[in-house]
Amino acid sequence: MSLKKIVSNLAVQVLAAIIAGVLLGHFYPAIGVKMEIIGKTFINIIKLFIGPIIFLTIVLGIVGIDSLKKVGRVGVKALLYFEIVSTLALSIGVLTAYIVQPGSIDMAGLTVKDASQYTQHANENFSWINFFLSNFTLQVLVAGIITGIILSNLKNKYAFIKPLEKISHYVFLALRYVMYLAPLGAFGGMAFAVGKFGLQTLLPLGKLMLCVYLTMALFVFVILGSIMRYYKLSIWNFLKSIKEELLIVLGTSSSEPAMPSLMKKLEKMGCSKSVVGLVVPTGYSFNLDGTSIYLSMSVIFIAQLYNVDLSFMELLSIIGILMITSKGAAGVTGSGFIVLASTLTALHKIPVEGLAFLLGVDKFMSEARAITNIIGNGVATIVISKAEKEFAEPELVKGEPLG
Repeated sequence: MSLKKIVSNLAVQVLAAIIAGVLLGHFYPAIGVKMEIIGKTFINIIKLFIGPIIFLTIVLGIVGIDSLKKVGRVGVKALLYFEIVSTLALSIGVLTAYIVQPGSIDMAGLTVKDASQYTQHANENFSWINFFLSNFTLQVLVAGIITGIILSNLKNKYAFIKPLEKISHYVFLALRYVMYLAPLGAFGGMAFAVGKFGLQTLLPLGKLMLCVYLTMALFVFVILGSIMRYYKLSIWNFLKSIKEELLIVLGTSSSEPAMPSLMKKLEKMGCSKSVVGLVVPTGYSFNLDGTSIYLSMSVIFIAQLYNVDLSFMELLSIIGILMITSKGAAGVTGSGFIVLASTLTALHKIPVEGLAFLLGVDKFMSEARAITNIIGNGVATIVISKAEKEFAEPELVKGEPLG
């Protein structure tokens, strides 16, 4: 590969931007913090595309399906898969934290932050209505499904397909040009994180961070890798195919900026448009594997920090409570801490104040959560496509990653 081709590669550019952001934030923290506007602006621009892309993909996908029963079948399969894998992720998080014991450290050396803005919501019960109203992705998903069903029942439905396909083409074309700004977004996000929180804050809770990252790596390569292998696919080839998206997530600490391009990539990999349109947006709301692992490990970490002994039944209770409360961790900034506070309050045994010790390093673990979430949603889409026999056998199977 020529030097010119390497330099022009988006993944290389994003990686270089991440390194530059870390260096700026570390050596010139005041300037690094000011770079927040660059990262936020990129994310906000990408968010403008999320609604139209989800809506158009779902509508075109449903209109292109002969039977509406199939739409319902895909939805049920997706939700069943999400619940099984998310529960598995929660269990792995609890088990790993219980064995490794990242919370067996001296609290005296930890940085304490103000967690009151999260703990004051701890007694609020989880509400599906509030979850829906605060989740834009889910709202667009429902609107797309309803519109798709209405158009499917029209006699002249094909008159709507051409204009919608044309609009979809131009939306994705515009997105392609916006993605050239990804290195700037990654640079701004990383410079801000390091500049504000500092790399030195990682040392006291290094054991927890290492434990979280290793657990998520094991989940991706062992659990998701085994699922892919069952369908005669390679997790390595899949990761190579979405390397640009993973680096964007790493730089911005959010999986949302990569959602539109992930959907396009999955279609190129062989997944049908209808399955991609239904599974990916739903997954962003219900299939948060990385978040599930982090939440379960954090609960055990705080328990160990305060030397709270948990019985086997109490460990099962933690998993059960998080199966419900974790559904509220999508689409709202800081919702992860509110979920943690709600879970700890429901247990009546682990001090909610323990959240204060996590605030300093949470930003540096958000990358692991977001990366695991996006990989999990990609794998889920491929699995459902395979189950529906709507997966072509393209480059991914041959070991020639796309992108």
